[in-house]
Amino acid sequence: TARVGVNMSFWEPVRIAETVREPYCFPMLNGLQLDPGVRAPEPGTSERHERFGKSHPTTFRHLHWYMNPLIFVLEVMLDTGCLEQGLFDVAYMTELDPLWVDEEATFVLQPEAALFASLPAVAACAADAVAATAGFPINELFWCAGAQGGLYPLAGWVGHLVSPIDTSVLLMQRMTAKLHRQGQMWAGIGREAQCGPFMQPLMDKRQYKYQMVYPARATDKSITGSCCHPFGRPTMLWGANKSFPIRGEDFAYQIFRRRDCCAGAGLP
Repeated sequence: TARVGVNMSFWEPVRIAETVREPYCFPMLNGLQLDPGVRAPEPGTSERHERFGKSHPTTFRHLHWYMNPLIFVLEVMLDTGCLEQGLFDVAYMTELDPLWVDEEATFVLQPEAALFASLPAVAACAADAVAATAGFPINELFWCAGAQGGLYPLAGWVGHLVSPIDTSVLLMQRMTAKLHRQGQMWAGIGREAQCGPFMQPLMDKRQYKYQMVYPARATDKSITGSCCHPFGRPTMLWGANKSFPIRGEDFAYQIFRRRDCCAGAGLP
């Protein structure tokens, strides 16, 4: 079947990711607290991370992944097959994922992580951070999360504490890459996506942007001139006054995916 139409590209809001300090707590559902009867590891901070013979603080957070095809739900665009269709719903909970808490077990998803544990591979992420600050990250440095550090392992432990916002942004990027690897997030960018999304086990970082929606709404333009940011951009450019003690340490982000699509009809 051939498809005839007009090529269009736009940023589509598709998911919401939230990081929480308490298992089964859902800030995006008005603070709903569930008790499914399944015990989950408690988030927190510990000194278990050792480097160069010294113990360094490391933190663990759970993450919830929401379906949020906002343009389709609000019926902003009609008569097009380019939109992801569905309803707002909870799609993934790390409390039920044993790989999220176990850095060694998650090796089955990303065995290539062993190749990027060296100092040169870590140092290369500085170039990714510079590129994300000026525009979009370098997709060839797929093991990097820009200014947030390394993308691997695809688990909920973060071994360097810069700020709560920085930790939550890194975990949001890791979850996006993890779901790509598991076949639960598909790509929508490039020539391959003209007739629909396609599987992409190695995530293209350039197809995503994000915007904070909780605990503060990042609707004002930062010093970069935008309220949405690509993966890897330093949070210091927009994160001032976006967190506060106790109730302001859980975070949620609206995730936008670049959509390249042929808006038209199929011909036999």
